[in-house]
Amino acid sequence: MTANGLLAVEIARDWIGTPYRHQASCQGAGCDCLGLLRGVWRELYGAEPEHVPAYTLDWSEPEGKERLWAAASRHLVPCHEEAGAGQVLLFRMREGSVAKHLGISSSQRSFIHAYSGHGVVESALTAPWLRRVVARFDFP
Repeated sequence: MTANGLLAVEIARDWIGTPYRHQASCQGAGCDCLGLLRGVWRELYGAEPEHVPAYTLDWSEPEGKERLWAAASRHLVPCHEEAGAGQVLLFRMREGSVAKHLGISSSQRSFIHAYSGHGVVESALTAPWLRRVVARFDFP
């Protein structure tokens, strides 16, 4: 658990209730899971680390490229510990598909994420969610 990670949890909690909007990253107006992480990053560091090109709902799946994992590896610090507050969690939503969902752990038992049909919520980190975690990262 890093100082930036703990601050990231506070920032992410301020986004709870933001509606889900694909490709958006505007607190209160709309975001997707990447948009939530981008917004938290902007508040922590002032600017996003790289430009995010437009992406479709099935992005990376046709090619099978782990684009989100690669981007996370460029800007975050890989972590191999169990989920603690402030870690960025990367999820593979279906077996055999690319990892393309993100959340920020708010405790060992919960995480904050933007979820289609729900907006930004804090969810229990239950066994079905834990099975989908493929990587964990700390904020630098």
